[in-house]
Amino acid sequence: MTIQRRVDPARWHTRTLSEQLGNVSTEIGRAIRAREQGSDGLDGALERALELLDLTIGDPRWRGSRRREIARAREVTCDFLAGDNQHGSTSASVAGYFFAFALAARRGR
Repeated sequence: MTIQRRVDPARWHTRTLSEQLGNVSTEIGRAIRAREQGSDGLDGALERALELLDLTIGDPRWRGSRRREIARAREVTCDFLAGDNQHGSTSASVAGYFFAFALAARRGR
């Protein structure tokens, strides 16, 4: 049995947008790998990614177009990993979107 730690929203909201979405990138990568390998890790990784996305959407610093973009990224991710992929996403397009934020966070942006 795996015990998941919950993220403290107050601490999460001190991170930059790049740091927040860079962390989401890790979970998205896990979910995509689990899906491609047919392993059981998809649900847990997707749940964690959605938890982090929801915390990011709820961050009061991200208003207007930023919040809409994050919500749209959540929608596309759900559609790709758990839906009918109506948006025609690929593993590369979904992972690449979030990975760009991980790189930016690493560079200190």
